[in-house]
Amino acid sequence: MNLPISNKKTIIVFSVAAFSVTIATILFLIFYLTQKKNMKISNKGLALIKQAEGLRLKAYKCQAGVWTIGYGHTKGVKEGDTCTKEQAEQYLIEDVADAESTVNWQGLKINQNQFDALVSFVYNLGAAAFKKSTLLKKIKENPKDPTIAAEFAKYKFAGGVISNGLVTRRSNESNLYFA
Repeated sequence: MNLPISNKKTIIVFSVAAFSVTIATILFLIFYLTQKKNMKISNKGLALIKQAEGLRLKAYKCQAGVWTIGYGHTKGVKEGDTCTKEQAEQYLIEDVADAESTVNWQGLKINQNQFDALVSFVYNLGAAAFKKSTLLKKIKENPKDPTIAAEFAKYKFAGGVISNGLVTRRSNESNLYFA
């Protein structure tokens, strides 16, 4: 198609402008994502997870029937696996980072205690369950809603049976969340 020179220049100018807007958008997103202040779990939060999970250096099947090692680490664990305390600490750091990321990506306006409680919750329950939970929905609506405590308490089952350990853990998470 033969266009007059002025039309070709117009198309080039619009193409350059669109490209510039795209580049500006990408740069803004990179800046925004790198400037976002991501929270990190505190020592109090780590202590909560360690106390709730306990340390096991030989793989075992948890109440839900999942092979587990260290401080509740499950990724790639199989029967007969062992680890050192140092490896268990490394697994903990990696698994906590995943849970922190899940909580941070929700864009919640929460304090450190609330963050720590939610990281412990996600560490134990998993990101998928947290993302579709009524707990998260209520926190997004109002992080100070007192009915949030009852939402923590709902997650007390392991393998379809009430677990005393989970009842205690959810109580500790709820208490920390509202501390």
